[in-house]
Amino acid sequence: MNTPILLGIDPGKTGAVAALDHHGALLWVEDMTDLTGTGIGSWLAERLDGETVRTCWVEQVHAMPKQGVTSVFTFGCGYGALLGALGALGVRTKLVTPAAWKKAAGLTADKTASRQRAAELWPADAHLFRRVKDDGRAEACLIAEHGRRATT
Repeated sequence: MNTPILLGIDPGKTGAVAALDHHGALLWVEDMTDLTGTGIGSWLAERLDGETVRTCWVEQVHAMPKQGVTSVFTFGCGYGALLGALGALGVRTKLVTPAAWKKAAGLTADKTASRQRAAELWPADAHLFRRVKDDGRAEACLIAEHGRRATT
């Protein structure tokens, strides 16, 4: 029998999905690039095949001022597809606001600080967070860690 994993998801085109074990060890993290619409469902089903997911923590998002209507609609569709795919796979999902998980981690909106914190928590995997564009990976890991700490 496999050990249940905990997922963290920073949704969106530059986001990522991360998996931790119950001790907080980083098992894997993957970018969400090009995982939109129905693609996210099949990708999640393939990636989670054989895994038991304890809980998936997803960053709760909303539209921001000055975002274009088309981009907000596209993002909303992708977010809905993600939540729908998790539901279809029977994955218990909890939403967490950016303010809540960042406060618990002692962070602000600074993406560089998120990358630095992830490198501190998972030093053997620090190379995964070294580039500016790796902030989605870092935040997915930190969201998963927030969920792990909230449930232990």
